[in-house]
Amino acid sequence: MRLKLKRPLIFFDLETTGTNITKDRIVEISLVKVNPDGTRLEKTRRINPEMPIPAEATAIHHITDDDVRNEPTFKQVAKSLASLFQGCDIAGFNSNRFDIPLLDEEFQRADVDIDLGRANFIDVQTIYHKREPRTLVAAYKYYCGKNLEEAHSAAADTLATMEVLFAQMDLYDDLPDDVESLSEYASQNRNVDFAGRLVYDEQRRPVINFGKYKGRLAAEVLAADPGYYSWILQGDFPKNTKDAFTRIKLSLSGK
Repeated sequence: MRLKLKRPLIFFDLETTGTNITKDRIVEISLVKVNPDGTRLEKTRRINPEMPIPAEATAIHHITDDDVRNEPTFKQVAKSLASLFQGCDIAGFNSNRFDIPLLDEEFQRADVDIDLGRANFIDVQTIYHKREPRTLVAAYKYYCGKNLEEAHSAAADTLATMEVLFAQMDLYDDLPDDVESLSEYASQNRNVDFAGRLVYDEQRRPVINFGKYKGRLAAEVLAADPGYYSWILQGDFPKNTKDAFTRIKLSLSGK
């Protein structure tokens, strides 16, 4: 393995009730924890989402309400799961825009204190799209020369993502071999919050990345339009995003 690890790197994948980060829930999580010494820990756990799994979601991952009826809720496993992620860097496929924000929301709802923002994030999909824009199934075929037989199974997708990254490292000699630099390369934007509603500009100033104020400095908007902050707090945004706006708002008052 050419990738140099200073601390454990967790590859993970979620199967969920849908794609809404703030409203949908995890029904399965799978992870592979790769330690700097090369040893690995693999875990897969189904989760009772405490809500019906829509038929369209089941059609993708094949997990039904009956499959998770007797499984633990996220809150019941949150602390043990947080202990696995604590102090690790994190990798996934489309994870920066979906899996990480949704996982953070679940931890927030479970009142588990874990700062995922301290990790380096490697989104394998971003590397792939910069090199060969396709899906995980195609990436697995292209880089690993194998068919992904159980696509949309969290365990299969997690292992495939890990194999794809290692194959990318072997194929592209110019990819950085340390996690911090690779995380920077794999980032589409320099996100302030997990969901990318705020991004840093070249001067490391938070800039709004959506809606009518897209491209404006967040501090300037919050100072000029106090109602915008209230709209953010009352809106359907992840708590991590609301917290990021709150930090900017507090900085304006010198607190």
